Amino acid sequence: MSEFAKVIRSADMNDYLKKKILDAIGEMKFGLEQLERDVDAIRMPNSFFDPSEPRLIGHFVALALISQERVRLSAIEPTYGSGVYAIYYTGNEEIYASISATETPIYVGKADPPVGAKSIVEQETRLYRRLNEHRKSIDKVSGIDVADFECRALAVQSGYQTAAESYLIDLFRPIWNNETRILFGLGKHGDAATTRANNKSPWDTIHPGRTWAMGNREARGTEDILLEVARHFRLTKVFQSSEDVFSAFAEGIRMADRLK
Repeated sequence: MSEFAKVIRSADMNDYLKKKILDAIGEMKFGLEQLERDVDAIRMPNSFFDPSEPRLIGHFVALALISQERVRLSAIEPTYGSGVYAIYYTGNEEIYASISATETPIYVGKADPPVGAKSIVEQETRLYRRLNEHRKSIDKVSGIDVADFECRALAVQSGYQTAAESYLIDLFRPIWNNETRILFGLGKHGDAATTRANNKSPWDTIHPGRTWAMGNREARGTEDILLEVARHFRLTKVFQSSEDVFSAFAEGIRMADRLK
């Protein structure tokens, strides 16, 4: 094995050959693991629970968030903490009819703590400030009313917010998140005078009103965006109840700790 490793390290290979060798090594590793299980008279369990596994941490933090009570976005008050949050729409606008008053958030996000923050006080009011920025943006624009939005927020130990946000985005595919690539732009903070030529975000096209975005040209027209939104809701699972959400979480945990 050591001689094989020396040959591989000394060989002059392009990226394609390196990938082929890595794929072959991966297959060999999988085959040896399977052989080990076949030879051992005692079977391996189907799953192995490791609380430190990053994917599972993301699941559990996200589950803790979804377990929080929903409150009106307009009624949030300053509190210490950084972490994760979800925003929900409950109004009557046709564009969001598919998710209105459901358990599918319109947007999820995270608020990172200051560098080195350990205690919840050291995290400052990052979570509240982020939600308050969104509240102000919604309150400034037309087509939606801040009174029609609710939110959940969860302060978490520094470092755990990123995995939770990723899991929430993958599960819900929220229409306002950048990752969905349709109606993004809520979190944009405005362009400097030197960058006014930037395109207007789809969010600002559908919901005009933020002063700094008014002079920017539209990257996509309203009709195209509305068609994409409608298509997204046809193809994306909408979670109607908390039971639907918890069922999806349970399935995600089963898959995350499954032994290959």
